[in-house]
Amino acid sequence: MSKKILLTLVWIGFVSYAFTLAPPQQPDTFDLIINLSTGKIAGVNPLIVALFNIMGVLPMAYSCITFLDGRSQKIPAWLFTLASFGTGAFALLPYLIFRQPSPTFQGQKNWLLKILDSRITGSAIALSGIGLFLYGVMNGDWSNFVQQWQTSRFIHVMSLDFCLLCALFPILLQDDMKRRGLTDSQVFKILSFFPFFGALIYLALRPPTIEQSTPVPSEQVAV
Repeated sequence: MSKKILLTLVWIGFVSYAFTLAPPQQPDTFDLIINLSTGKIAGVNPLIVALFNIMGVLPMAYSCITFLDGRSQKIPAWLFTLASFGTGAFALLPYLIFRQPSPTFQGQKNWLLKILDSRITGSAIALSGIGLFLYGVMNGDWSNFVQQWQTSRFIHVMSLDFCLLCALFPILLQDDMKRRGLTDSQVFKILSFFPFFGALIYLALRPPTIEQSTPVPSEQVAV
């Protein structure tokens, strides 16, 4: 089975499950989202606080890959990536389905791509993600989280979305490693197999993207 067919089936299955088989939506879900978004977390399980914020960190991590990957794609990587800040894998999976292999980076990086390509940016994202994870694990109430996972569609789907985003990240790393001349690096290959932590450490340690001199025609550029 080809990768595109498999990803399409995963996307269809995830969407179908989220809206038909997941636990029902709770009446206080909207208020919870507003409180989490505005930092009003008093009385909220730290595990849920950490997970909610990590679901903002992971799209940032993807941005460091997709915006560079999108330089040679015919579809707008930035659109899917920005949408993922609100919808996670629901938005990123279609990009992964329709993108083409992109082992080189053509042209020169603009200021935004230089920021996203920087180890400083990668390190900041890594520290944020790892810090949130430790905060949730060390302070969270697991029994309460399991109960909410079983009864709340928002918590349930967000948890599955987190797992899916972690599992999908290595799909982009193969080309990203080639764009950086890392095809022979065993260390970075090993990192790509570790969910969540491997991706964050990779962003903090990876060398800059190698720029190619041949520019991409403007009609093909979709950052």
